[in-house]
Amino acid sequence: MTKTPDESKIMMTEIVLPNDTNVFGNLMGGRLMYWMDIAAAICATKHSNNQVVTASVDNISFDNPIELGNVVYIEAKLSRAFSSSMEVHLLVWGESLSRQIRYKSNEAYYTFVSLDGNRKPFPVPQLEPVTDEEKAQYEGALRRRQLRLILGGKMRPEDAGELRALFIQSRPGL
Repeated sequence: MTKTPDESKIMMTEIVLPNDTNVFGNLMGGRLMYWMDIAAAICATKHSNNQVVTASVDNISFDNPIELGNVVYIEAKLSRAFSSSMEVHLLVWGESLSRQIRYKSNEAYYTFVSLDGNRKPFPVPQLEPVTDEEKAQYEGALRRRQLRLILGGKMRPEDAGELRALFIQSRPGL
């Protein structure tokens, strides 16, 4: 079975309330990461039709703070499915409704693993990207996966074929 990224796409909306903010009146990063994890988990669950657990979270950088009273939009969309794991790309925007300004806050990649009733990895449907952007996300996912595995100590750098091609130039005659 194969699915497209749009079949599991999630758009989550929240409003920043006083309990969600830090001393500067901005959304706390931990709260945003919590919301992102929920959106990504729903997306991965929808794709896999199964229970999932968070396996990793890639670098999250915060481009712009989201202020008290602003609306938060989180888009979660599958970028690639492997055998039992899935990479989910998240985009986050803030919006000031009173000023009618919408701005990018951050983006990240989360990885989830589908588990069976015995909490063992369970196969997921493959992903078929449709748009050029989805195809680019799909192609980059293998490099991101290899980097995660190297950093997690689960893959040796010399075994990461996709990454080697980026950093090591082949020389004629070798």
